[in-house]
Amino acid sequence: MTKDSYSNLVNTNPVGKKLAGQLGLPRPAILRRYEEGQDLLVGPAAVAGIGAAPVLIAATAILKASAAVVIPATPETSYDARLGAIVFDATAARSLDQLDELRATVAPAIKKLGASARLVIIGSTPAELEDAEAAATQQALEGITRSIGKELLRGSTANLLWVDQAAQGDASVLAAPLRFLLSARSAYVDGQPIRVRAADVPEVTDWRHPLTGRVAVITGAARGIGARIAKVFARAGATLILVDIPAAGDALSKVANDLGATALQLDVTAADAGAKIAEAVARKSDTLDVMVHNAGITRDKLFVNTDENRWGSVLDVNLRAQFRINATLLDPSVRGGLADGGRIVAVASISGIGGNRGQANYAASKAGVIGMVRQLSQNLASRQITVNAVAPGFIETEMTARIPFATREVGRRLNSLLQGGQPGDVGEAIAFFAEPGAAGVTGQVLRVCGQSQLGA
Repeated sequence: MTKDSYSNLVNTNPVGKKLAGQLGLPRPAILRRYEEGQDLLVGPAAVAGIGAAPVLIAATAILKASAAVVIPATPETSYDARLGAIVFDATAARSLDQLDELRATVAPAIKKLGASARLVIIGSTPAELEDAEAAATQQALEGITRSIGKELLRGSTANLLWVDQAAQGDASVLAAPLRFLLSARSAYVDGQPIRVRAADVPEVTDWRHPLTGRVAVITGAARGIGARIAKVFARAGATLILVDIPAAGDALSKVANDLGATALQLDVTAADAGAKIAEAVARKSDTLDVMVHNAGITRDKLFVNTDENRWGSVLDVNLRAQFRINATLLDPSVRGGLADGGRIVAVASISGIGGNRGQANYAASKAGVIGMVRQLSQNLASRQITVNAVAPGFIETEMTARIPFATREVGRRLNSLLQGGQPGDVGEAIAFFAEPGAAGVTGQVLRVCGQSQLGA
């Protein structure tokens, strides 16, 4: 993993700090990231809403259950301390005029945000609203959230929860998404909307270890992002089966041994890959709880120079393999297959959203992952299986370390947080989707990119 020398210079070197101040150079904030036992927030949370604010009671209860200090906010509220978060319930807004209530209350509170603080705006899902102005008002929340995210300083972020009307007021379905966006686990998630639907959510008794007793399979786990996903899952209490190709066997064994996991050397493109995974699961449990499709490759070349092998190999590893594995694991007759109420999480990419020069094959595979997630989530809704994807932006890995210096610096700085993400940021988002408490979140593609302009 490469080090961000520029960030280190302007944040830790006295001469670098002074020079950055004199020249007006950007200073990427040192982000607060999750550590075991960490409190949800640093500082109190200001809460407010529009009209009846039907979600505010549930949101306030979630904050208080997390030991956060809650301050009811108005445009005139005076804050004695730096805020750790602002939570604003705009679900009742049905006219454009009402959005000014958000501006009047949130703007003064933003001025009192501390470092790595959070703004979470909660709205009603626009697609459910028949009135055009009501839908426009709720859709406007996305523009507001993304814009504020680009204005916030010192590593603070702004994100949006769209809550279906049937889910409003249900603290159980709101708790995991709200806690994730408020916590340091979402350090590199900025300007993003997440839709929350009604669902039967199991009781969560241990928010620090929500995957205790859950069996999870992670492919591509020998190094980089995959190894970090495994580490996050292990911290959350999961029983792990880690998969990678035989050529990565030594690295895979080391990761597995360090985490007390099972290593499974396997080519995910093999016809019997799904069966081999199910067999490994069956040695631990009758069913699988979480399937994480992380394995992926790149074979970059301009489209006009891409041959059949470069094209086919990327599509096969990054996308076709997932269909084959899913087909086996979703068969109810297969011992070791995915349980009803289980989770499928795939790794997409912002290349699949915005494309990338020389990556038509890779972008095709990652856009395909997004399409698979959206449709499969509907197909599996009756089994209460959620299907989601995480789309990383510029993440500091061995792969990005090989990018030419100038291109690498652009990738790092061209986002709201002015820096690259860490593999753990991707792992945290995937672990959120895997939680039992995230039962109301499905068919979503969450960008973990610091609100990158690439793929925008």
